[in-house]
Amino acid sequence: MELKELKPRKALNKAFLKVKPNRTEIEGFKTNLITLLDRTNDTESEEFHKNLVSDFLKDTYYKQNHFINTKGRNDLVIHNGQNANSTVGVILEAKKPTNKSEMITTKKLNAKAFQELVLYYLRERITHKNLEVKHLVATNINEWFIFDATLFDRLFAQNKNLVKQFNDFEAGRLADTKTDFFYKQIAEPFIADITAEIEFTYFNIQDFQKPLRNTDKADDNSLIALFKLLSPEHLLKLPFTNDSNSLDKRFYSELLHIIGLTETKEGSKKLIERNKAGERHTGTLLENAIIQLDSLDKLSRLEKPSQFGTSTDEKLFNVALELSITWINRILFLKLLEAQLITYHKGDKSFSFLNLDKIKNYDDLNSLFFQVLARKYDERNEDVKKLFEKVPYLNSSLFEPTDIEQVTLFISNLKDDKTIPIFSQTVLKDQQGKKRTGNISTLQYLFEFLDAYDFGAEGGEEIQEDNKTLINASVLGLIFEKINGYKDGSFFTPGFITMYMCRETIRKAVVQKFNETKNWNCTTLEELYDKIEDRKEANKIVNSIKICDPAVGSGHFLVSALNEMIAVKNDLKILQDRDGKRLKEYQVEVVNDELIVTDEEGELFEYNPSNKESQRIQETLFHEKQTIIETCLFGVDINSNSVKICRLRLWIELLKNAYYKNATELETLPNIDINIKCGNSLVSRFAIDADLKQALKKSKWTIDSYRIAVDTYRNAESKEQKREMERLIADIKSDFRSEISLNDPKVKKLRKLSGDLYQMTNQGQLFEMSKKEKADWNKKVQQLTEETKKLEAEIEEIKANKIFENAFEWRFEFPEVLNDDGAFVGFDLILGNPPYLQLSKTEDITKEYKNYLLETYQTSGGRLNTFIFFIHLSSKILHSNGFLHFIIPNTILSQEYYSFTRDFLVNKVSLTEIVNFPILPFEDAVVETVLIQYVNSPNLIDSIEVKELSQEKLTTASKLKREVINRDTKFSFVYNLNPIIEKVFEKEHDTFGSLCEVNQGIALKGDKSLSLKKTKENENCFKLLDGRNINKYSIKWDGVYLDYDLERIHSCKRKDIFESAEKLMFRRVSSSLIFTYDSEQYYALNTLVIVNKIDNKIGPDLKFILGLMNSKLMNYVYSNKFKSTKTVFSEIQARSIKELPIPKMSNELENEITSLSAEIISLKKSMTDTTDLEIQIDQLVYQLYDLTEEEIKIIENA
Repeated sequence: MELKELKPRKALNKAFLKVKPNRTEIEGFKTNLITLLDRTNDTESEEFHKNLVSDFLKDTYYKQNHFINTKGRNDLVIHNGQNANSTVGVILEAKKPTNKSEMITTKKLNAKAFQELVLYYLRERITHKNLEVKHLVATNINEWFIFDATLFDRLFAQNKNLVKQFNDFEAGRLADTKTDFFYKQIAEPFIADITAEIEFTYFNIQDFQKPLRNTDKADDNSLIALFKLLSPEHLLKLPFTNDSNSLDKRFYSELLHIIGLTETKEGSKKLIERNKAGERHTGTLLENAIIQLDSLDKLSRLEKPSQFGTSTDEKLFNVALELSITWINRILFLKLLEAQLITYHKGDKSFSFLNLDKIKNYDDLNSLFFQVLARKYDERNEDVKKLFEKVPYLNSSLFEPTDIEQVTLFISNLKDDKTIPIFSQTVLKDQQGKKRTGNISTLQYLFEFLDAYDFGAEGGEEIQEDNKTLINASVLGLIFEKINGYKDGSFFTPGFITMYMCRETIRKAVVQKFNETKNWNCTTLEELYDKIEDRKEANKIVNSIKICDPAVGSGHFLVSALNEMIAVKNDLKILQDRDGKRLKEYQVEVVNDELIVTDEEGELFEYNPSNKESQRIQETLFHEKQTIIETCLFGVDINSNSVKICRLRLWIELLKNAYYKNATELETLPNIDINIKCGNSLVSRFAIDADLKQALKKSKWTIDSYRIAVDTYRNAESKEQKREMERLIADIKSDFRSEISLNDPKVKKLRKLSGDLYQMTNQGQLFEMSKKEKADWNKKVQQLTEETKKLEAEIEEIKANKIFENAFEWRFEFPEVLNDDGAFVGFDLILGNPPYLQLSKTEDITKEYKNYLLETYQTSGGRLNTFIFFIHLSSKILHSNGFLHFIIPNTILSQEYYSFTRDFLVNKVSLTEIVNFPILPFEDAVVETVLIQYVNSPNLIDSIEVKELSQEKLTTASKLKREVINRDTKFSFVYNLNPIIEKVFEKEHDTFGSLCEVNQGIALKGDKSLSLKKTKENENCFKLLDGRNINKYSIKWDGVYLDYDLERIHSCKRKDIFESAEKLMFRRVSSSLIFTYDSEQYYALNTLVIVNKIDNKIGPDLKFILGLMNSKLMNYVYSNKFKSTKTVFSEIQARSIKELPIPKMSNELENEITSLSAEIISLKKSMTDTTDLEIQIDQLVYQLYDLTEEEIKIIENA
């Protein structure tokens, strides 16, 4: 075997490396580790030392949340939960320091300690079927060996021979039952034969005696990796606090309090709202802004007040919220900048500027925004020059007044003298270290609150000396997504999903782009790497990829895409500085949805302005990010707040790698706001294929001049140049609009009609017209006049239509996806999490808007949801082989009303992948979701891959054949992570719903006793069944009649379904399928579901369907595919029954099952046992699907 030893730092998750432990944690770790070392005693037993290890782990990390057990089948285990019933997560084998013979070494693993770990692991994994063991550890107190459980799974649990020997040993079937026999006779020879690499982490505590015992705190940094290595975050693979997907609830709640918002729950949704009347504080940013907006009558200044709501209160709230978000955005961005400046200058606090010494009131804050950050140092006013001399110029649209500020309020309009009460769960402490109480001025509160956290997350490995909680820049996106989604409770997509989606799709798009450009035929990045010769050209190719999120939200997908693009360049070995020199000593990768840069030793890269190499790396990362953001990333959102937040997130990504151009000046940030635009992605006045050629011929502009104008805007030298470019871009777009409008069929028709009318009314007549000619002429003129007026009205109505209020013109908004002739080329890649708004449940959706969407995207009606339209829109704005990757509700898979879109996904484009989640990925969300990926060309593939993704792993479950989907009239994507179910659906079949009509029984209204009778009182009384009256194949009527009166029936007002010659019924609430047959015309209540053949001549006999539905196989299929697992008795869904397959087969087999069913029905009437006959049906159904012995066993044991 090959042994691969990792140093502690190399073993840790690289994103976890960035998390700073606080001083208290490190001091506790040192104290407990010294106690462990000092208490070791060579004369004491192994049990004594095992308890020492247990006490050390409990006291340092595990006491609160994880049970540690030193008894039982294993030597020492850490559980995944708080009690002994929870699964085992870590298995430890502890030896005393002097026990050299049984302890493993870095050169020899095949010793008793390792053999014991193998036995303990197999007991957990095989005997107890525990899939949650994360690590195995062997230690003699000084030396520690840590193995990842996936290695043990691969080497031991997946080896059939070893598992057989283990099972025989545990069952006592071998020569001896003592564990030593297992170690010597089974484990030792097996381990000796291993040829694979065995990787482990190793350290010896004796190597750390100096930092452990001296008083120099600087030495403690060398203990950080050890501290993390034994923590639950590493050993139990738990999410860590600074993970970009975990929200610091305390920070979030207190920030909401300062803004003036609160989080409430509405059903399953968490919504963010204004505090209720009586609980509002006039000092909060929101309430202060509302008061000023109202008293200064600012709503009347708005150009379109209606877009902020209907009532005055709603408008005031929405305008104030937009302003508050804008201000808080800037302040948080500045807090990150401040933390970065302090880090760059080795903790020099003179670089801090967000405090009351420098900013005493809202006026000063306004000056900081617009007179400091938006101006070069020598252009600043004298009064701010000295005060903010260390604050760099950033030149960014973030620090320019927004349109809404220009017409309403600046932060300087807020009243300074207001206070707010301190939050009950505040992070602020008084002199005695207790929670602060009382009232405090808002600005002082905001600055002290932000100061209580550490925003310097981009540093290297160090200890957080002030015990402050870290706030990761990525988390700000999460916070704002939540604040922003206050209306519809929108959800932030977890990082492991955005990371997977970007990695999967971007890598495919990169390979495709190289193949198209170079005429290659590569399938992987590795193959590309082998062919690339010119790094500069390769960078150009990667940078030509265009990625768009059409519902961009907080920009999470674009940030993930940015990181992935840089990681791809790293993997292709083309990442280079501006002189063309490679970054070869560094590894750049995406870990936990963050870009991590490490050197050859595994140490995190940390920017040091005075180090030349460090400067080179930082500059390269900044300019790579800038290039990718400017040329590759685009986004659109209907919500202007989202657009601001997305831009902020991208600026933050650049800020992370901001560098000094000289001793005092930071590199300025580009105007990337032009890539993220506000508008309704689903609505456009102009078609994607509208002709721009004519517009370009008549215009003085070319597409190239448009591109240059956009590029100049991004890197404008001054405000004047930026304004000039804004005007130029507006002119170009206006030109395009006018010219495309002239080619509109309606406008062309109007021009012709107007011309005809003009000619008729202004042309002098040579001869006097006869009376008849005059009448005809008048009629024609009247007709032309009416047609002209009607067309003019139609055109005006289109122009004024509210539908187009926020229309987004994909046709020409992004010149980057137009070719030189102005033709729309499209994006290479669209990804995102489109909104899931059910149009019928959204109050402000008009009938005209719904009709517009149906007509534009040519989708069918039914339950309309916005995500469907985004799927269809994407096909229009992608280039012909572009990729789409969306996360959408899993109702897409089989709901009847989405069959049109499923047909589109399978036959108009090429759906390549469906990814399911074993657990709901969204915190607080109840919508079950799936990922779909398609290529924007039809007929590229024969089968769709079905996978399952969790935070830990991705598994390929099965393949879904296109031909199988196309056989189904509803194009259902019924799949299961199960080969048996796959087999059932692959066999040629009709669906239950295509052969049978399925209806719920009668639902009564009012007093039911008026309808239920014990005798047949009149001709309208019919025998009635309830769910309890039926069992498989049998009916037991209990003498109840239904007095049939339509007035007392709420639903199911049809007699024909009950009075047919024969029908099936099944129980609605049941733990399994219970079908029976009826030829006596019973009526039924809605606890039963009625099944009638649509056409008796088509499809098999009803008694065959009865036998099939009651079979063990169909029960297995239903319960594994559709049944709710939430309760023991769950509803058998009629819509799921309709999707079950009714196979096409030989008459012989059909007749056999039909006659067996008939025999069972007959015998059940005389209460005869029919078990043997039912077993015969089960066996025939297994035969029908060619199931193997193994598969039958699985079903029988289910």
